[in-house]
Amino acid sequence: MLVTSVTGHLMEVEFEDRFRKWHSCDPADLYTAPVRKHVPEDKLDIKRTLEEEARKCHWLVLWLDCDREGENIAFEVMEVCKGVNRNLTIRRARFSALIERDIHEAAQNLIAPNQWFSDAVDARQEIDLRIGASFTRFQTMLLRDRFVIDSAQDDKNLVLSYGPCQFPTLGFVVERYWEIQSHEPEEFWTINCTHRSDEGLASFSWMRGHLFDYTSSVILYEMCVEEPTATVMKVQQQEKLKYPPYPLSTIELEKRASRYFRMSSEQTMKVAEDLYQAGFISYPRTETDCFSSRTDLHTIVQEHQEHPVWGSYAQRLLDPGAGLWRNPGNGGHDDKAHPPIHPTKFSAGESRWSQDHHRLYELVVRHFLACVSQPAVGAETVVEIDIAGERFSASGRVILAKNYLDVYRFESWGDSMIPVYVQGQQFIPTTLTLDSGVTRPPPLLSEADLLSCMDKAGIGTDATMHDHIKKLLDRFYVTKDANTRFSPTNLGEALVMGYDDMGYELWKPNLRSLMEYDMKEVSMGNKSKAEVLATCLQQMKACFLDAKVNKVKLLEAMGIFFNRSDRSNGDDSSALGENVRPCGLCQEANMVLRKNRDGNFMVGCSGYPQCRNAVWLPGPVLEATITNNICNSCTPGPVYLIQFKFRQLEIPPGFNVNHLGCIGGCDETLRQLIEICGTGSRAQARGRPPTTTPSNGPPITTPRNPQRSNSRQAPCIYCYQTGHASTDCPSRISATRHVQSHGMNQQNGESSIPCSTCGTPCVLRTANTANNRGRKFYSCSSQACNFFVWEDNLNNGSAPRSAPRPNISNSASNPGRTGGRGRVVQNAGRAAGVTFVSATGEPISGRRCFVCGDPSHFANACPSRGS
Repeated sequence: MLVTSVTGHLMEVEFEDRFRKWHSCDPADLYTAPVRKHVPEDKLDIKRTLEEEARKCHWLVLWLDCDREGENIAFEVMEVCKGVNRNLTIRRARFSALIERDIHEAAQNLIAPNQWFSDAVDARQEIDLRIGASFTRFQTMLLRDRFVIDSAQDDKNLVLSYGPCQFPTLGFVVERYWEIQSHEPEEFWTINCTHRSDEGLASFSWMRGHLFDYTSSVILYEMCVEEPTATVMKVQQQEKLKYPPYPLSTIELEKRASRYFRMSSEQTMKVAEDLYQAGFISYPRTETDCFSSRTDLHTIVQEHQEHPVWGSYAQRLLDPGAGLWRNPGNGGHDDKAHPPIHPTKFSAGESRWSQDHHRLYELVVRHFLACVSQPAVGAETVVEIDIAGERFSASGRVILAKNYLDVYRFESWGDSMIPVYVQGQQFIPTTLTLDSGVTRPPPLLSEADLLSCMDKAGIGTDATMHDHIKKLLDRFYVTKDANTRFSPTNLGEALVMGYDDMGYELWKPNLRSLMEYDMKEVSMGNKSKAEVLATCLQQMKACFLDAKVNKVKLLEAMGIFFNRSDRSNGDDSSALGENVRPCGLCQEANMVLRKNRDGNFMVGCSGYPQCRNAVWLPGPVLEATITNNICNSCTPGPVYLIQFKFRQLEIPPGFNVNHLGCIGGCDETLRQLIEICGTGSRAQARGRPPTTTPSNGPPITTPRNPQRSNSRQAPCIYCYQTGHASTDCPSRISATRHVQSHGMNQQNGESSIPCSTCGTPCVLRTANTANNRGRKFYSCSSQACNFFVWEDNLNNGSAPRSAPRPNISNSASNPGRTGGRGRVVQNAGRAAGVTFVSATGEPISGRRCFVCGDPSHFANACPSRGS
């Protein structure tokens, strides 16, 4: 017999390589992207060992942990071993404790592995991977570089993770915090009464509780003061029982360790695992809180008779004459895999144990001894009195038999004696007071409270709940104080607030509870893995797409807690990661909207650097947001339209600041703005080849060597004719000569350049808009040409670019020419060779200074005024 082992899961579920990089695809694609289960690099040695041993063996007996995760690991081992030896006989050993009795029983009753258990784990792993990766990429890329998150140690590598269990757990903490913050203290009044006699003091409570109306309280109190004689109306004596706890499950172990010792759930499970591996307790991951009739409870108790602390109690339990034994109660939960947590080996304390090991072992033993003991017995007396028609009550208790409380030192049931009263007895109260108080909010959630909330809502499993809590602390979404009470950080509260404002309760437990129920159905064979995967992922993808549409809510919530950052203008990490269209070059990845290192917008292939396809957008773009609108003409699609906002000072008159555009090649406005204003490409600033824009596609980069390029196949960007390159365009050369000769119109001495389309001289004009007042430009008077160029662009050597002004009637963002901002209007007189543009866009034709008649200025600025 050969024995070897694995260290947890042998395989990992992950996306195929081209989807693993954060900017490789739209996060929404992760809901359908192919995944694979493989052995990671750090487990290859274990895989080789298994293969080597499997080749020499005829049987494979799996002794993995007997829960769903253990069953899934078993199937991973089976896959590796069967890959080299198809003839293996495979069996599964079922056990609950690493003790001789359980091991022999498991070896003699080998069974087949449970495929349903393994399928349930596979379903959870894939669901968690797809949901977690999509939302984590979405919110990290959206928020990390836009805000200064003070909790981050390394904010450039900060990951704002999302988990289907992690976020509902955070939601419990935030929701309780909001309850406390929104609580408004309200004053109330109550009447209290005490009576002292030779036998002691009795405190009577008002049976109305308290009233919030002061006037009503005062009236009732004054009635009692005027007739203060108290009459005993009822004396009730009865036996009360305090029952021992149910057998110990994982969640109950974590809750009680937190409550009694203030141990974190993570530390509790770590210590419990150590005790289990050493054979001192049974398997610590179980939902079961009832013992099977086959369990030999007496034998377990017998092993502890010699213990120096609780050994005498164990002896009393086994003594039939003491009458202390009681079969344990049934908590109603049975995972059909493991018994409740109980001691499996006697120990008076090991030398290598830490204090936590001693504490947890003691808790397990005392809890087991308590659950097989009789309940505590007490005699309770309840006395009700009447004062002026108002009822008051007091109670007292005497413990008759402590029973399980003798060993379970973690609980108490103290005596509270009151004097003896008989029905009909009358007395005058010692005190009768009207006291006020205020309502108080609930406390912050303790770790035990949080575990209870998760357990009740079905968030996580008994084996994973502590991991979800630890993840919240590691991500700094919550903090835990010395009393083990949780508070959300600004980051945690902002994330929950953002999703809450969207209207999607992604931070509530409902969605995850349904998933956990479905996965339990898979483990029972009632549903298939494929069915559950399809249902869950379809539902969560719809939530994700809505979250993307409503992402402004998340930004607004973060803006409440954090300052804006300028890092989004710094590097490629500011990529928005939103899918614009499929890449037509590599035909594998998507084109996504992002910013380059200079903060300029671009649309680049997510497959970079393997694919360097890029579309540079106009330089004046201030904001760019992808919409849900799709272009009807551009292919391959879908091509999503982008809502642009331009810097007003950087675009010429006639262009709207807001524009809904398409980067697929059909958008004339974007093409014209690129020709007039250039792009935001860093390549131009570094002297790289200029970016050109063919009429039938997105901007492309012209190669340096014209002999090796096919740029002559595209229309010239100046005259839109084929047969020559843009650098050799006759119109450009002609216009340049005019500029170099100072562009003087020989007929009237005005500065001008020829229109590149119709050849008409275009005179120099002066803009009078608020943003471009005094700036010179050339424009063709023919409405059919729409030629336009700034003079300073010509003087800087980039001229004349002969770029036409936009045809406003055809612009998606400019529905009509009438009333457009910055419209050019020629002055009939052309005094001093200058034409003004109205700042309001209204024509000023025919308007002259009424003092001197000069059309170049108005009367309020006339130099002759007052002379």
